Amino acid sequence: MTTSSDTGDWERRVDALWAALDTYEDPAAFRARIAELADERPADDPAALFERGAAHDSTGLPEEAVGLYRRALDGGLTGLRRRRAVVQLASSLRNLGRPDLSVELLTEERAIPAERLDADETALAGAVDAFLALALADTGRDREAASLALGALAPLLPRYNRSLAHYARALLRAEPDAS
Repeated sequence: MTTSSDTGDWERRVDALWAALDTYEDPAAFRARIAELADERPADDPAALFERGAAHDSTGLPEEAVGLYRRALDGGLTGLRRRRAVVQLASSLRNLGRPDLSVELLTEERAIPAERLDADETALAGAVDAFLALALADTGRDREAASLALGALAPLLPRYNRSLAHYARALLRAEPDAS
């Protein structure tokens, strides 16, 4: 059984490995190191499954990542990793030619009330919107995509926040230019 101090050490080692990702010339070597850490946990541990999925995803193997993300989510992944898994699963599905599923996942994620999210999860709201905008564009819903992206950008600007947010909403009301 993993104790909380063991869990803290495991998390630190996972974080350190991710911080070193760009030093690995061989993607398989990075995946192997993540697998070694994941093997320290039970086979069905959602956090370990997520880390395996993320390692596959980050090294160009989104097909393998999808199954691992789904297993992690089905296994009860929680908190920040859960939100990251949804975003990353949706992104992988989009890259694999399933933007419709990406839109579905991210629309559901976006609908979670803010009071059910912690600060770390809330901090990823812009990522949810950004990846949803990409998926919407891939499904031919360009105006919705632009509206969502501009709406996410508006609070980050030093000025014109109110105007840009208004224009983002107006994109959804206006008919596309027929020219």
